[in-house]
Amino acid sequence: MNVPRQTRTADREDTAHRLLASSAKASFDPLVEIDWDAPVEKDRYAIRPERISLYGTELWDRLTEEQRTELSRQEVASIASIGIWFETILMQMLVRHAYDRDPTTDHVKYAYTEIADECRHSIMFAKMIEKLGAPFYALDRLAHLQGKLFKAVSNGPLTFSGALFVEEILDQLQREAMVDESLEPLVRAVSRIHVVEEARHMRYAREELARDWRTRGPLVRAYSRLALGIVVYYSATRLINPRVYAKVGLDPRRARKAARRNPHHIDTKTWAARKVVATMDRAGMIAGPGRFLWRAAGLLGR
Repeated sequence: MNVPRQTRTADREDTAHRLLASSAKASFDPLVEIDWDAPVEKDRYAIRPERISLYGTELWDRLTEEQRTELSRQEVASIASIGIWFETILMQMLVRHAYDRDPTTDHVKYAYTEIADECRHSIMFAKMIEKLGAPFYALDRLAHLQGKLFKAVSNGPLTFSGALFVEEILDQLQREAMVDESLEPLVRAVSRIHVVEEARHMRYAREELARDWRTRGPLVRAYSRLALGIVVYYSATRLINPRVYAKVGLDPRRARKAARRNPHHIDTKTWAARKVVATMDRAGMIAGPGRFLWRAAGLLGR
């Protein structure tokens, strides 16, 4: 029998104390740190071409360079829209987490600190979407309802595993973007701020998930695996809103179908999710029916 390896954790208060100290030294106000008056450089990609959902397809070959760079901006805006959606859910879950605990502890103080960070990140993403000339790509009604249900019924493992999933996906894409000088400067600046601050959030979530998961019985674990699988599926399959394709003159249904079948796009999602998949697999959170949903979302490879 394979026994999942446990993530090593430090003392909860010691971890929170270190994270608070780090936040005091390296936190950013995006409204000040980013030059929002600078024009968007439309001849640059907002994300590496090989990360664009249609890259390598017949539809991609038909696009002009101008259409390709425009599609890159629209896809970044779509991913940022998902980021705002989930950060709003996460803030509510963190408030619930703090509500049941002693606010004088460093653990809860850091929860409040993270909530403040997420507020700034959501504003930053919203301003970036506007600057990129894109709309807010709201999720479809079913996914929106799933988000409402998730934040209402989530337990400790779901709060922190859900946070880890979404933040790790964004982190991988943004770490790549922020060091690529060929990409659009605004996107690189937003990515840099988010990466620095989310590194603290992910450590907080990773350790709290490990502590909480050890205390849970088989029924709660089974429920958490399935609920997480549902959230993962709806998040990963909606990273790119089909309306982005209309912005470059493509039929949204046809383009969405091409993207879902595109091996390059599947490989990008697998690459972006590789760290969080390893973390969840070690904890034993990718199992049972939930594992099918992770695979259906294109996160476990082809």
